[in-house]
Amino acid sequence: MAADYVPPVQKGFGQLVDSLFLLVLVYCSLLAPLLLKAPDKAAETQTASTQVSWRELGQNAAMEAQWRKLGYDAQQAKPIITTRFDYEIEPVSLIVTALVIVGYFVFVLRVSDRQYRQVIAEKFGE
Repeated sequence: MAADYVPPVQKGFGQLVDSLFLLVLVYCSLLAPLLLKAPDKAAETQTASTQVSWRELGQNAAMEAQWRKLGYDAQQAKPIITTRFDYEIEPVSLIVTALVIVGYFVFVLRVSDRQYRQVIAEKFGE
């Protein structure tokens, strides 16, 4: 009669290294677009000498109250309100992100394949 199979157990240190590695990958993939983005010229050329009102920014009294709760006055909120989100897809960032994801997927498949073959060999004595 064959003995029951007992799979190898990953040590706590290995799990910690795996978790930290994945955490670093996620953090870098989220931080990279911010680091690679060119500075906004409109924000640099803005002067603080011009006073702006909440009405000029298209904000009503309720919106103004919420901005004030957040600690912003009209001048501080102007760049946030007037700057539109950039929804352009940058090809280089997209390709780098895709390569990192595909590379990690291939790595996981290769390691899993190797471990799967090892389990089959141990279980069936190939």
